[in-house]
Amino acid sequence: MKAIVYYNYGSPDVLRYKEIEKPTAGDNEVLMKVRAASANPLDWRLMRGAPFFIRLLAGLGKPKIKRPGRDVAGQVEAVGRNVTQFKPGDNVFGTCLGAFAEYACASESALVRKPDKVTFEQAASLPIAGLTALQGLRDKGLIRPGHKVLINGAAGGVGTFAVQIGKWFGAEVTGVCSTRNLDLVRAIGADRVIDYTQEDFTKMEQRYDLLLECVGNCSLSACRRVLNPHGIGVIAGAPKQLWPFLIRALVAPVLSRCVSQKFVIFMARVRKEDLTLLGELVATGKVTPVIDRRHRLSEVPEAIRYLEEGHARGKVVITLES
Repeated sequence: MKAIVYYNYGSPDVLRYKEIEKPTAGDNEVLMKVRAASANPLDWRLMRGAPFFIRLLAGLGKPKIKRPGRDVAGQVEAVGRNVTQFKPGDNVFGTCLGAFAEYACASESALVRKPDKVTFEQAASLPIAGLTALQGLRDKGLIRPGHKVLINGAAGGVGTFAVQIGKWFGAEVTGVCSTRNLDLVRAIGADRVIDYTQEDFTKMEQRYDLLLECVGNCSLSACRRVLNPHGIGVIAGAPKQLWPFLIRALVAPVLSRCVSQKFVIFMARVRKEDLTLLGELVATGKVTPVIDRRHRLSEVPEAIRYLEEGHARGKVVITLES
């Protein structure tokens, strides 16, 4: 089968489109014919192996996992002997290792059935970004109807989901984005949009019950200024330079103990019930994935390069549909 692989850390130039052996499903796994996948910042961070501490988990000298891609949607081709929830022919989506390939294996626990009204491309765009938006707002931000919610990075992969999910929860949503994305963020439901090239949202008078920081460039002191006295700041994004983010991760729990506001550094978890909910939201038209670009499997290096530049509007999807 054709797949994207890499054997050394580096730029997107290390990614290779080549023929490799087709995988087989383990006892608790599902083998899928991949119909679509999507790119995430995690993909290029692991590809580069930078900053260096990432290599403590991914491999010191060379990457342990040589096939990139996490978000996936496809059709079940075979199941392991312990798998009970899926059968060959089922259309599914979720997460796996090595999604940028014609075939991929995933744990049964990381997949759910794809609703018929949801395309494979839409389904593949959901897992990491959608889970981050949903769990960040609901579980960490404790969003409630009528809450004033600020989303920094509202035009990105997580942000475009967060705007729509925030509105679904009944919140008043303000999105922060660049000039070229103002119309997009309004179109997906934001009540108000702030152009960060013209206004500094951290110095405005408006205060919010919940801040979802999808970019990672807002300091904790700046986050405090935009929140109500008992507001919650959920930091889900990290800039290219991760050291300031890591320092923030160490300070946030200490600060939360000293002030009335609460700050949470957050990474989403794969939960079947949440994946199912996201699929239902798309199937019923309450959430519409924003897909910026579509690339063929052989064009993954170009897709990752574009995503790494930091200007993607919504999701970048890899499609294997004919």
